[in-house]
Amino acid sequence: MSRIAYVNGRYVPHSEASVHVEDRGFQFADGVYEVVAVYKGQLIDEAGHLDRLERSLSELQIAMPMARAALSQVLRRMVRLNLVRDGLVYFQVTRGVAPRDFPFPYAAMPTIVVTARSKTFPGRDVKPVMVITTRDQRWARRDIKTVGLLPAALAKQKAREAKAFEAWQVDDDGYVTEGASSNAWIVTKDNVIVTRQADHNILRGITRMALLEFARENGFRFEERAFTVEEAQNAREAFISSASTFVMPVWKIDEVAISNGEMGPVARTLRDAYFDAMEKLADQAKQGC
Repeated sequence: MSRIAYVNGRYVPHSEASVHVEDRGFQFADGVYEVVAVYKGQLIDEAGHLDRLERSLSELQIAMPMARAALSQVLRRMVRLNLVRDGLVYFQVTRGVAPRDFPFPYAAMPTIVVTARSKTFPGRDVKPVMVITTRDQRWARRDIKTVGLLPAALAKQKAREAKAFEAWQVDDDGYVTEGASSNAWIVTKDNVIVTRQADHNILRGITRMALLEFARENGFRFEERAFTVEEAQNAREAFISSASTFVMPVWKIDEVAISNGEMGPVARTLRDAYFDAMEKLADQAKQGC
């Protein structure tokens, strides 16, 4: 079956999906996006992603392209049309089409694009990955999930060339901000979970917020603060989180091994908790059919 895309109210073959050459998303990266995981046919953390979409649009003074309930129905239909059981739904909203000029146009209809694709997620047991560090070159409003991803693409390319899974970005003071497409975590020698505070310097990850709640439920101590690369390399554990990786343990940072290559107990507990929550959502949906 060929894939289907949604573009401005129309469901079209993926190969024929397009937007106007003067769409401000193309011209100025004037737009935002979200990615939602699909597990056993269910959208994971949907409410959190829609909340963040609305906030990002508000920060850029872009109107929602449709009512929230209608968008939710589009996302679900895209999952069904593309026969996605496990995978990802991507949706992007830009300011729309207007003659190329830097100031916001007086009248423009937002552009919305939605795609969905299948993806095989690793199970509960995963092998830890390697990360590298790189200078954070992004703009100052990293809390907005903008489509301006060139700095992240450069960081990901650097990671690929180093045969690493992810690149942790480091600010001018030597503190880790976050990964190119993930949030960064460590566990100290005192068994305290540490992740950077959610301000303008990082994206307020939806999976990140869920993991903080799971940490509370499991009695872990945690701190939201910055940490250096050196502190991370001396940590008991490290891991990353995102909508597509859930909890991914890290065993090496810039060639410095911090574990024996096995998933640590904190990462395992949080990954299991996330899978338990997804399984519960899938069971509830099944019972509701």
